Amino acid sequence: MVLTEITGQQFKDMVRSASHRLSKNAEFVDKLNVFPVPDGDTGTNMNLTVTSGAKAVNECDSDRIGDLTEALSKGMLMGARGNSGVITSQLFRGFYKATEDLDTLTATDLATAFSNGVASAYKAVMKPVEGTILTVARVAAESGKNKAAETDDVSEVMRAVVDGARKALKTTPDLLPVLKQVGVVDSGGQGLVFIYQGFLEGLLGEKDNEYQLDDTEMDELINAAHHQAESAQVQLATSDIKNGYCTEIMVDLAADVPDKKKFDLDEFRKHLSELGDSLLAVSDGEVAKVHVHTEHPAEVFTYGKQFGKLGKIKIDNMRIQHETIVENHDEQEEAVDFAVIAVASGHGIRELFKSEGVNRIISGGQTMNPSTQDILDAIKKSGAKKAIILPNNGNIVMAAKQAAELADIPVGIVPTKTISQGLTAMLSFDPDADVDENVEAMSEDLDTVKSGEVTKAIRDTEIDDIQVHKDDFLGIIDGKIAVDNPDLINTTVEMIQKMLDEDSEIITVMYGSDATKKDAEAVIEKIKAVSDDDDLEFEVHDGGQPVYYFLVSVE
Repeated sequence: MVLTEITGQQFKDMVRSASHRLSKNAEFVDKLNVFPVPDGDTGTNMNLTVTSGAKAVNECDSDRIGDLTEALSKGMLMGARGNSGVITSQLFRGFYKATEDLDTLTATDLATAFSNGVASAYKAVMKPVEGTILTVARVAAESGKNKAAETDDVSEVMRAVVDGARKALKTTPDLLPVLKQVGVVDSGGQGLVFIYQGFLEGLLGEKDNEYQLDDTEMDELINAAHHQAESAQVQLATSDIKNGYCTEIMVDLAADVPDKKKFDLDEFRKHLSELGDSLLAVSDGEVAKVHVHTEHPAEVFTYGKQFGKLGKIKIDNMRIQHETIVENHDEQEEAVDFAVIAVASGHGIRELFKSEGVNRIISGGQTMNPSTQDILDAIKKSGAKKAIILPNNGNIVMAAKQAAELADIPVGIVPTKTISQGLTAMLSFDPDADVDENVEAMSEDLDTVKSGEVTKAIRDTEIDDIQVHKDDFLGIIDGKIAVDNPDLINTTVEMIQKMLDEDSEIITVMYGSDATKKDAEAVIEKIKAVSDDDDLEFEVHDGGQPVYYFLVSVE
């Protein structure tokens, strides 16, 4: 039987079936997400996006295709989350634009709608990448268009779209090296295949087992994803993340705000592209939605609110996400009798602590303090009979003490306030001594370590008679601002000079994710040039820490 059109009721069934199929398989899609920095959960984000669209369709009283696709588009835009969710919403934004004047859908209409959706999605992405959901959508639409040239049967066109999507999905590992490395298909592409399969099932009114992945296939693919993804991700450095905050905003363009500016989507995208990468900025004229990876989320908010009222706001620290992956990998290590647990951020610093005997690292530091529960969890997961905690930050000491009181084993706190103090404390650790003896010995030399930190000022102010200027570099000695200077190297040199005294012997410089080994060497050369002490020893390490260009210790 030839089906020559899709009615409004049939389209509702297609959307409901797609939402159900994706929801059922969202966890599976999540587990295929193997990129080095998890940008949310692909399956979860796509599911929330499609669920929001399906809800809008269910609440639509009309049976016109144009009204239903408008509801679907609007609902998806409002519920879109993450890259995958926003791209999915744009696929159906374009689908709606091609069908807004239609009461029903013919085979040609359906193929045209899918093609228009692809055009909208590619336009929304600043730098489209093949081997992703975009490739799957494009090939699927091309397959549907070719079939529509041969038949008037909408079910055959929909079947061709599914076949094209599945064919394209299999090619994604060949187009994207990280997928090839891990041995899985693109997670967003897999999510879209589930959506299209749901469309076909809703249109046919029955489950189509021809396209069903059996449990064995799913288990094999998930296990491969987990094993290989973990292996790949733990070999990557958190410092490789250039823009660490996954930032999303929604702007109500119809709202009145002071000094409101006229909205132009192309200009909007252009400006935001200068604030980060992985940008998606879309709009239906009433609402603008933004997804961008940036180092400065506040600047995204400030820019967006010039055009209307900010609605939903979301920020994820992707550096913490990646370090959590590394932590989970570390947790597979064998339990020890006496655990030393340190709070640190930066791949190089983590390795330094491990080389000195630290068994477990908790991601954290100045800008991301772990909670009492985080520390308590680390104690429990160590499997140790006794433990020492190195907070390495004054703001974390109290949380560490609370965790120690709640722990089921003896736990001592060495009140280290800096990374430098933590590394020095480890020199006195004795695994054969008890907790109290170690706390006393490891705390004894903390006052002999001078700690310096170099970061950038985010506003103008005056502290301790130091005039601080926005975007200048700050040299901080043992928690107090000592230097303000517009030049990174000069700031660091001046700070170290203030740290030196007649007893100084060793200067250790750890450069962070925003500095280089060359920068560190330039600092050391300048110190040597201005210092009268030829006996000073220097050490340089790639700390990989965020926020601080340099961490310096003088002993």
